[in-house]
Amino acid sequence: MAQLKNLERDYPIIDSNFQQFCVSHGIFSVEDFLIHDLYTLAAFAEQSISSERLKEGITQVLSIMDEMMHQPWQNGLELLEDAKRNKHLLPTGIEGIDLLLGGGVRVGQLTELVGPSSSGKTQVCLQTASNVARNYTVLYLDTGNSFSPQRIAHFLGKTNELVSAQAKDQILQKVMSNILCRSVFDIFAMFDVLHQLQYRLLYQDRGGGCQMRLLIVDSISYLIAPVLGGTSSQGRALMASAGYLLKKLAHQHNLAILVINHTVWGEGGTSKPALGESWKSIPHTRLLLSRDHGNNVRNVSILRHPSMASGKAARFVI
Repeated sequence: MAQLKNLERDYPIIDSNFQQFCVSHGIFSVEDFLIHDLYTLAAFAEQSISSERLKEGITQVLSIMDEMMHQPWQNGLELLEDAKRNKHLLPTGIEGIDLLLGGGVRVGQLTELVGPSSSGKTQVCLQTASNVARNYTVLYLDTGNSFSPQRIAHFLGKTNELVSAQAKDQILQKVMSNILCRSVFDIFAMFDVLHQLQYRLLYQDRGGGCQMRLLIVDSISYLIAPVLGGTSSQGRALMASAGYLLKKLAHQHNLAILVINHTVWGEGGTSKPALGESWKSIPHTRLLLSRDHGNNVRNVSILRHPSMASGKAARFVI
């Protein structure tokens, strides 16, 4: 969804006065209205000298939200055709994971990698990015300065051992050009990037530019965990909004979305995925990563999948 400051040209009622009113209540975008009590907001507007104009602005934003969130009805045949035409699999380039998932990560869905530190989560993301970027654009949201172009080059070198030096250089340049990396250090920065992405994808859907097919968030837990906790529900609302927006982008614009989540200690000393029960239902697919002690062998198992049984597992080396 859009930043309010970007809407003034098309909707004059959303002027600087209305924007200042919204900012004073922590509202910067259309999406921010989803986590605010509109009755309370309207009551504050009522106290202003320009109350009628402010209430008209609120009504206009609600109308924009309705237009952006409304989706046409689709019958089963249309959904089947969309799945065949658009919702294909993107190979990660990691044989164990691709075999486990029947070919790779699914376009139109949100896949989550869960694991403790040093289990290989970022390495899987980098390998997947390097493989997908051979043919498509990849957006990599880096929350902890984990993105490594050197590792991308390393992965490409391993998979292109039999080609000439010139061909290797051409592949490297193409892949690096197709990976867009943005640093985001809080959830609000992520929302801003996703809003910008939405406009790019609308242009892409009209046939413009190289097709983006993969969005990576490394890691989603670093962005969401700081806003959770306490008795306030705002953090959980922000988390739900983030999950909703990611899944909406995936489905509407045929993206595969890959996010990282870390583990925390639960009852009885066992580890479990972070972000709690509210986040648990958001990803379509959840994969648990672990590492064998003393070597580079990784284990991956299915925690949740739309069409596969939980517990299926595979092993691989990065």
